[in-house]
Amino acid sequence: MEVLNLLGYYIKFPFVQNAFIAGVFIALCSSLLGVILVLKRFSYIGDGLSHVAFGGLAVATVLKITEYNLVIMPITVVAAILLLRFGTSEKVHGDSAIAMLAVVALAFGYLLMNVFSNSANISGDVCTTLFGSTSILTLSRMDVFVCVFMSLLTIALFVVFYNRIFAITFDEDFAKATGIHVARYQTMIAIMTGIIIVLAMNLVGSLLITALLVFPALTAMQVFKSFRGTLIYAAVISVFGALSGILLSIIASTPVGATIVLIYTVLFVIHVGIGKVRS
Repeated sequence: MEVLNLLGYYIKFPFVQNAFIAGVFIALCSSLLGVILVLKRFSYIGDGLSHVAFGGLAVATVLKITEYNLVIMPITVVAAILLLRFGTSEKVHGDSAIAMLAVVALAFGYLLMNVFSNSANISGDVCTTLFGSTSILTLSRMDVFVCVFMSLLTIALFVVFYNRIFAITFDEDFAKATGIHVARYQTMIAIMTGIIIVLAMNLVGSLLITALLVFPALTAMQVFKSFRGTLIYAAVISVFGALSGILLSIIASTPVGATIVLIYTVLFVIHVGIGKVRS
């Protein structure tokens, strides 16, 4: 009863309401794209793109651009397109391209923040950016509006082109044979992924974004075999984990990103056990 009263007290604050709204939409979109990336063996792409986003944030910070999404989002989207479209070449495979891009972007961003930043607490700024300790609780109404709009756009594209995305995810050669313009839809998936990566930085930070993409998808795959069932259940798991993490972090005064990831981990372990029992 005391916990419910405490939740009722905190939910009245606008910053908590903003965190819930943004968290739900970010988690929902991340789960949809996460299923595709896991099935296409590109689950590590979230980590690479999150490092690119960190580098973009460093550039925006040095240039003193307050609307940093104007810098981060285009850079991350371009990187996503390059990785998903050209990361399967014979000379540079996808995992190698992601690893190189991640290391270079992270080093570049950290170098910029150390050399050019005027902040008195560089370590604190970097830690917050990498792990998202309080970012989701400091969103403005405009940040929430941008998050909701971009998330709804992503969901709409996913629903409208569901059949084509399904075909491309499982068999690109068959999709080409049926007349689907694979490169066009690969680009669309890359753009959606880049957008969600940037938005997710506010929820779990740069270094923990991979968990937001991978854990809900893998958890759903333990108990569902169909593509549609996996998508729906991954969305449920993702939203539940995000909301639970935000609530628990507020009550226990723990970092939001780390709390969400630990909840996802617990859910995954539970579902692995359920899957083994069912099989």
